[in-house]
Amino acid sequence: MSWSERKPTLTYPLRRGPALEAPEEWAALRRECPVARATLPSGDEVALLTRYEDVRQVLSDGRFTRRLTARDAARIATDETGGVFNSDMATAIPDGGTAHRRWRRLVGRWLTAERVAALTPAIEARTERLVDGMLAHGHPADLRAHLAYPLPVWVMCDLLGVPDADRDRFARWSDVLLNLTRYTQQEYDTVQDAFVDYLGAQVHARQDEPTDGLLGALVTARDADGRTLSERELVFTGQALLVAGHETTMNVIAKMVALLLADRRHWERLLTDPSLVPSAVEEVLRYDADPGLGMPRYLAEEAEIAGTVLPRGTTVLCVAAAANRDESAFDAPAEMTLDRSPNHHLAFGAGARSCLGQALARAVLRTVLDVLLRRLPTLELAAPAADLRRLEGLAVGGLSEVPVRW
Repeated sequence: MSWSERKPTLTYPLRRGPALEAPEEWAALRRECPVARATLPSGDEVALLTRYEDVRQVLSDGRFTRRLTARDAARIATDETGGVFNSDMATAIPDGGTAHRRWRRLVGRWLTAERVAALTPAIEARTERLVDGMLAHGHPADLRAHLAYPLPVWVMCDLLGVPDADRDRFARWSDVLLNLTRYTQQEYDTVQDAFVDYLGAQVHARQDEPTDGLLGALVTARDADGRTLSERELVFTGQALLVAGHETTMNVIAKMVALLLADRRHWERLLTDPSLVPSAVEEVLRYDADPGLGMPRYLAEEAEIAGTVLPRGTTVLCVAAAANRDESAFDAPAEMTLDRSPNHHLAFGAGARSCLGQALARAVLRTVLDVLLRRLPTLELAAPAADLRRLEGLAVGGLSEVPVRW
């Protein structure tokens, strides 16, 4: 049976069971239907991939693009535009080829491990102050509200060199742009326009008078041929970094703490051996069962995946979280093993288009874990792990709150 003749096998996303646990369907899909035909809430269909090698192949293959603006691409959201996935932000940044490599070299030089290491002391100091605030509040406290929510947006403001006083509006804008169900198209458009106007003004100010920070550096940065980023590229690069850097990191911080405390033997092991913090962060990234919708890609030409020929125009949804539980890629994948090595998870994507900010995300996660282990060794969940609730509607998965005590 050809791909076009198959019937949809499931509706997506899968939202059953406790928030921290993986859907039961993943194992069956990997085993029996690695290229499943799934229906999104919009009614459009996608090819759903759950095996490690298949997801890695697609994320590394330039034929699979982010061009969800194509007329035959699946609508990710229920509205006509598909939300952030095919907004101006998604289309302004080059998706492949020479243009993408040029953009990546210009931006990536400011997000290297060495440059991120220089930011770590400031991240640690801010984390300490936020923990002070949570202690002053007393327990039980919502770790998401006190730490996971405010820290990443401050980090991104500091990195880009935009006013820290504007962090609340960035957080609000990010929430709207990444939400697929909570806001109307008019609300989305209003926020998008305000965000673009704000960053446009920031870019203009730096063109007149360059400043410290990533945005100021990018205004004057030149590639090997002496070319600079266009104003449009600058604006949407800043927006992409703020949105992705805040929302995704915020949610991973909350889930990381919840996962490590759900079985407190993990927390106790880290207290005994803090040197495991880096590998524990990687394992949390692999083990996370709800990173959100997944990584959608649009197929620009016919391609074969796992023996299935997909026609041009197919929208493919890579479920990296399911791939990270693949028995063919990881030993005992259903277990959280804090010293797992090697750990080639796909949480940051794969290939030439993997997440550009992954060094910074790792630094934030490691710093948070280091500080919490040192400051709050008796930290524990103030509610059963099974009662933790998902943050519904976001393109990136999260928890609505993480109640803790100490």
